[in-house]
Amino acid sequence: METKKILVLCTGNSCRSQIAEGYLRLFAGEKSEVYSAGIETHGVNPKAIAVMKEDGIDISGHTSNNIDEYGDITFDYVITVCDNAKEHCPYFPGKAQKFHYNFPDPAKATGTEEEVMEEFRRVRGMIKEYCKDFVMERNDLIN
Repeated sequence: METKKILVLCTGNSCRSQIAEGYLRLFAGEKSEVYSAGIETHGVNPKAIAVMKEDGIDISGHTSNNIDEYGDITFDYVITVCDNAKEHCPYFPGKAQKFHYNFPDPAKATGTEEEVMEEFRRVRGMIKEYCKDFVMERNDLIN
């Protein structure tokens, strides 16, 4: 059986799309090839790496990629995780099914270090649930 190619798209490919990539890899496993990209590249946010590590997932090796790098890949699913990415999402030829969920940007959180980390954890929880549901709703992704 052929693996499904999933692209998670965000504005800067630093937080939300990186977290989603980590969870989709976990839940879809060998049934998928998961990529993430941004309209711009801001580098992987250290706080995103830290909150994923708390949940046992290492995304420290992830890179921040620009959508232009993936022009030659035919995706099955494209998930935009912020409204900005949805509005500026390039046209993908082929059969890519598009999905969208506007997650809050934890990088915009303010307050004490602990308050900011709590926002990262809250958004991580939302993305984890979304990714788990996304995989469970697709027979071609269930391990």
